[in-house]
Amino acid sequence: MTEFFASFIDYAANLPWLELIAMLLALAYVLWAAVGSIWCWPAAFASTALYTYIFYDVLLLMESALNVYYLVMAVYGYWVWQKDNSTNNEHNTLPLTIVSWQLSFHVKACFFLTMISLILGYLMANYSPADFPYLDTFTTVFAIFATYLVTQKVLENWLYWVVIDAASIYLYVAKELTPTVVLFGIYIVIATWGYFKWLSLYKNHQIAKA
Repeated sequence: MTEFFASFIDYAANLPWLELIAMLLALAYVLWAAVGSIWCWPAAFASTALYTYIFYDVLLLMESALNVYYLVMAVYGYWVWQKDNSTNNEHNTLPLTIVSWQLSFHVKACFFLTMISLILGYLMANYSPADFPYLDTFTTVFAIFATYLVTQKVLENWLYWVVIDAASIYLYVAKELTPTVVLFGIYIVIATWGYFKWLSLYKNHQIAKA
C-alpha cells in the first residue's frame, strides 16, 4: 500500500498540470459551442492562450501559430454571437441562428485548402525545424477555416472538426501529449453530437421561418 501511494504521489508530481487546465478549458469550449452558449468563447480564449505555449514548447510550430489565431477568433466569435443573440432576443426568435452552406462550396473550399496545406507544408519541411510539417500544416489550415465556420454558425463546421481532430490525435500521440490525445478523442464524440444538435436547431429554425 505504501508503494502504491508513493507511485501515485510521483505520478501527480510529474503530471502536466498546465496541459490539463488547457484541456479542461478546451473541453468546456466545445461543449458550450455545441449547445450554442456564448460562454464557449471566453473558455476558448483561455485554453488557446495556454496551448500556444504548450505547442511551441514541443516544436509543433504551426499548431502554436494556430492557437494565436484562435485567440483572435475567440474575441471575434464572442462579438458576432453576442450581436446575433441581441438581435434574436429583440425579435423573440431562436438564440442561435444556424446556417447551412452548399456542398459545392465545401468541395471547392477543401480543394483550395489542400493546395495551401501542401505549399505551406513544403515550406515548413524545408525551412523550419517543425516536426510532422505536412500533417501539422494540414490540421492548422483546415482548423483556421473550420473556426471561421463556427463564428458564422455554419452547420457543417462539425464535420470538418471530426476529420481535423482525428488527424490531430496522431500528432499528439507522437509528441506524448497524453491529456490532449484524450481531449481530441472526446472532441470527435462531441463534434458528432454537435453536428446533430445544430442540425436540429437548423431544422427548427427553418420550420419557424415557414
